[in-house]
Amino acid sequence: MALKPTIYKLRIAISDMNRDYYDSFNLTVALHPSETIERMMARVVAFCLNADKDLTFTKGLSEIDEPDIWLKTYDDQIKLWIDMGEPSPDRIKKASRQANVVKIYSFNSKSDTWWQQTMPKIKAFENVSYYQLDWSQIQQLATCAERNMDWSVSISGDTVYVAAGEESYEVVVLELKA
Repeated sequence: MALKPTIYKLRIAISDMNRDYYDSFNLTVALHPSETIERMMARVVAFCLNADKDLTFTKGLSEIDEPDIWLKTYDDQIKLWIDMGEPSPDRIKKASRQANVVKIYSFNSKSDTWWQQTMPKIKAFENVSYYQLDWSQIQQLATCAERNMDWSVSISGDTVYVAAGEESYEVVVLELKA
C-alpha cells in the first residue's frame, strides 16, 4: 500500500516590499512521503517570493515532468517554472525550453557543491535564475511546522521574514550568479 501525503494548511499574509505586492493566501500543501519538512518549508518560502493569484503547487515529486511550483497562462503556457533543490543540467535545460522564466531554489547543506559543479554547464540558459536559501534558517523555520499554520510574511531586500504564532524567523535569499 502506497503511503499518502501529509496535508498542511497555511494562511499566509504576504507583504513583498521588493515587488509592491500585498495579498493573502489559503494554501494546502501536501508533504510527499519521501519529502522532508525542510523541503516543504523551502517550497512555501519560494511560493511567497513569487506570490501571484495564479501561482500553484504541482504534483511535484509525484510527477517528474512538472516543477514544484508553476504559473501558467490561461492558454496553458508555462509562464514561471520553479524547481527546488539541485536539479540536473538536463532538467534545467528542459525547463528553460518549456517556460518563459525558470527559478531554481537550492536550500540544503550541499548547495555550494552543487553550484560549483553545475554552474559551468548551465550558465548559457538566459531565462533561468538561481537562488540559495540559507540551510540553517530553513531548518529553524521547519521547527514551526504544524498541520494548520498562520503566517505573516514580509519580504524586503534579500530577506524573508516569517511571523508564525509567537515566533519569528528569517530566511536570507542569495542570488547565485554565473
